[in-house]
Amino acid sequence: MRGPGGVPAGVPRQTAPAKVRTWVPDGPFDLGLVLGPLRRGPGDPTFRAMPDGSVWRASLTPAGPGTLRVAARGGEVRGEAWGRGRLAAGAVAGAARRGRRPVGVPAAAPAAGGDPAPAAGLRLTRTGLVLESLIPSVLEQKVTTVEAYQAWRLLVRKYGEPAPGPVPGRMYVMPAPRTWALIPSWEWHRAGVDDKRASTILRAVRVAARLEEAVRMEPAAAQSRLEVVPGIGPWTSAEVVQRSHGAPDAVTVGDLHLPGIVGWALAGTGGR
Repeated sequence: MRGPGGVPAGVPRQTAPAKVRTWVPDGPFDLGLVLGPLRRGPGDPTFRAMPDGSVWRASLTPAGPGTLRVAARGGEVRGEAWGRGRLAAGAVAGAARRGRRPVGVPAAAPAAGGDPAPAAGLRLTRTGLVLESLIPSVLEQKVTTVEAYQAWRLLVRKYGEPAPGPVPGRMYVMPAPRTWALIPSWEWHRAGVDDKRASTILRAVRVAARLEEAVRMEPAAAQSRLEVVPGIGPWTSAEVVQRSHGAPDAVTVGDLHLPGIVGWALAGTGGR
C-alpha cells in the first residue's frame, strides 16, 4: 500500500520545513561525479539518484538521522535537508564547496586529444562522517562488489531507521553503532558476511566515538587511528578518508581495479 506521492505506507513523514542551502560553483560541477562515490550499489537504501538529476541521501549525523536532497540546475547547487539531523545533513550540501578539485584537474582540464576531461566537473566530497564510510568499506573487503552491496542493502534495510522527510520510496538511515553491535551472528551469515568482517565491524562500533573524532585530523593521522582497530588496514582506511575527508592523496593500495584506473587516466588504456 502506498500513500501520497507513491511512497509506501508506513514510511514516516517529516513535517518540519527543510533546511535549505544554495551554492554557486566557480566552475564546472557534475553532481553525479561528486556524490557518486557515496553510493554503495544500485540498491543502496541510503542513496537515490532521480531521473531529474537530483540525488537523495540518508545519513546518521551527530545530531541524529537526516535526509538530504541535492540538485544542480542553472549553475546553482541547492541542498534541502530533513530530520533531527537536518542541520548537519544540510552542511553536506556544501561538502563539495569545502572540498577541492583533484590536483591536475582544473576547472576545464583538457583530456588527450584536446577534448574536455570527463572529470572537469569533479569535486572531492567531504562528508565529515567516518562510520558511514567505514562499515560498507569493511563489507567490501575480499569479496565481490555484488556480495558487498547485497550485505549492506540487507542489513541497512533490516536494522536501519526509515529516512525522515518526503523521500522517494523506501530509504533508510544506517543503524546506530549500538544497533550494529546487537545484530545476532546468524543475521550476519544470512547477509553473506563472514565472521572476520563482522568481527571487524563489531570492534569498530565499540569505539565509534573515537573513530568519528578522526574527521578532525589530517587524513594520514585519521588513517592511523582507524588502523588501530584490528581488521582495518591501509585499503579500508583509504576508502574511508577519501569520502570523510575528501582526501585526494589517499590511495587504495592493492585494489584490484587500481592499475586499470591509472592506465585509463594516464594513457586511455587499461593497465595491470
